[in-house]
Amino acid sequence: MPLQEKTLGAALGEDLQLHSTLCRREAGDFQQAIKGGAEVVVACTQEKRLFGEIGERTEGAVSPVKFVNIRETGGWSRDASQAMPKLAALLAAAHLPDPEPVPTVTYKSSGRLLIIGSLEQAERAAGFVGDVMDVTLFTQGGSGAQERRYPVLGGRIDSLKGWLGAFELKWTAGNPIDLDLCTRCNACVAVCPEGAIGLDYQIDLDKCTSHRACVKVCEAAGAIDFSRESEAFTEQFDLVLDLRAEPAFAQHAPPQGYFRWDGQDLGTLLKLREMVGEFEKPKFFVYKQKLCAHSRNETVGCNACIEVCSAEAISSEKSRQQIKVNPNLCVGCGACTTVCPTGALTYAYPRASEQGLKFKTVLTTYANAGGKTPVLLLHSQERGQQLVEELGRAAQLKKAQGVPAHVIPLALWHTASVGADLWLSAVAFGASQVCVVVTSEEAPQYIDSLKAQMEVAQAILNGLGYTGVHFQLLRADSAQQLDLGLQALAQTRQQAPKVAARFAVAAEKRGTLELALDHLIEQAPARPQAIDLPAASPFGSIQVNKDKCTLCLSCVSACPASALQDNPQLPQLRFIEKNCVQCGLCATTCPEDAITLQPRLLLTPERKEARVLNETPPYACIRCGKPFGTLKAIESMLGKLAGHSMFQGAALERLKMCADCRVIDIYSATDEAKITDL
Repeated sequence: MPLQEKTLGAALGEDLQLHSTLCRREAGDFQQAIKGGAEVVVACTQEKRLFGEIGERTEGAVSPVKFVNIRETGGWSRDASQAMPKLAALLAAAHLPDPEPVPTVTYKSSGRLLIIGSLEQAERAAGFVGDVMDVTLFTQGGSGAQERRYPVLGGRIDSLKGWLGAFELKWTAGNPIDLDLCTRCNACVAVCPEGAIGLDYQIDLDKCTSHRACVKVCEAAGAIDFSRESEAFTEQFDLVLDLRAEPAFAQHAPPQGYFRWDGQDLGTLLKLREMVGEFEKPKFFVYKQKLCAHSRNETVGCNACIEVCSAEAISSEKSRQQIKVNPNLCVGCGACTTVCPTGALTYAYPRASEQGLKFKTVLTTYANAGGKTPVLLLHSQERGQQLVEELGRAAQLKKAQGVPAHVIPLALWHTASVGADLWLSAVAFGASQVCVVVTSEEAPQYIDSLKAQMEVAQAILNGLGYTGVHFQLLRADSAQQLDLGLQALAQTRQQAPKVAARFAVAAEKRGTLELALDHLIEQAPARPQAIDLPAASPFGSIQVNKDKCTLCLSCVSACPASALQDNPQLPQLRFIEKNCVQCGLCATTCPEDAITLQPRLLLTPERKEARVLNETPPYACIRCGKPFGTLKAIESMLGKLAGHSMFQGAALERLKMCADCRVIDIYSATDEAKITDL
């Protein structure tokens, strides 16, 4: 596809010079550009390494060089002639500054490696890495070499936990053969009549019939002792290589530093050899406990982040009314931030504001360049990026259609890191559709959570009168599947706002949602009073059964979002629907089971105003007349205690008094026995 540098330059507001052999005959132009001090963007990624080497050899090269692939993503497709607005959008995105630095998580590995598996296979794996690792084997049967090249542990594994540089193995050694004393002379193997001893030098106690011939033959070494008691051990390792069929970690995303090997793929062992030294990764999340709707008074409300985490990095701390995220186990998928209804967990690298700026820049540039009905194609920066590039090459060879001209691919660290707040913002910025590519690398719970979030966002748009399907998951594990999915997208049409929004995505999730909703409602073809939403909605109301509610106001103290409020002047339960996150803490806390959740989006001004859900007259003390409770609460208490033997006569009447009058009445009564009389 011939590039139109003037058209692209006009869309980007700069003068562009077209190069066709920049990495070869025109390399001098590249050197001149990087000497100039201005930012340089190379619209090709094929020779990134070569350009890096040229930069290192060029004196005075101070400008950081950025790379963007516009060839496979737009230039190589059946409708490449219409892709100029998309190419302008991709170039504009490449001009954006890199994400702001965030705190890092550090791992230190000195190469202490634990290999768990059959002795023969474990020794084979150790042979590939033993020159750079301090290897310890944990035998799971099998036969080993005669030469003792590595320390061997044996017994029952009780637990294995931790992460890169900090794995902790707990095991119990209960076998009669002490592997440290064993000389591997094989005499015990030869003399055992039951064949209970294998070449892993452990005794199968189910086969042993207590001949004890092995003890006699091992008398010199003293390695076999049937009277030895089981002993528990704990040892630390930096890395774990697991050769067993059943892994030590069942979660979808195991800890960093834990590897599995099937005995065939040498790539795993090559990665393992590189895991010695000090490593850093971004701390991907920010947690604000005051916004968290997980727990109040040791009662659990929202559990979404714990349930969705594929690394099992999030745990509950009910006593502290919060969750705990282990940054060493976190893999940065961002699914927890996507499902969090309050914004207590936010994605930090990149921040939501930085991601929102990219969406806005891409869509604005696309529109300014004359593009129509843009679709954002969000994919992972690893497998998803590979599929997009494979599809581009297939299209160049006329074996596929390629990425359509109106579809703009954008790579994410992880597809689960972006949710309804940014999707709705993208539609407000002018996107006709947001499509998320998911592959087999995504955990099942990620896909479920993305689908649930899309159902909520789609219900809002359809409720506002925007026709079509604006949010889709596209499942693909090959370029052919991706091609078919994209061609199906090309056949659909969605209604978008007539005027694109101009707001900046906020740091707070709820703030971004409100900005997006305000614009979408303003441009909406329809405006009903309320839109019913699915159960996963972060918006909604509550319904209070006034016959059950005693206005104890325990729900008010439990509400983390200040949606439920009391009235200091009157016995009232008030509610601000805009603040409600549908966490369910109020319903769980209510002792009368008087509260039910109602997922919806209210579109009237009442949504932002406090309204009374229930009220009752105050109950006045029968002695002094001071209000001290609600009529409903006192009547309920009297009804429940009237038949109790301890609350008869004067005692029942005291329940109708305030705390002060109750004490006065007790001490002024003349017809009751007192402890002092005894």
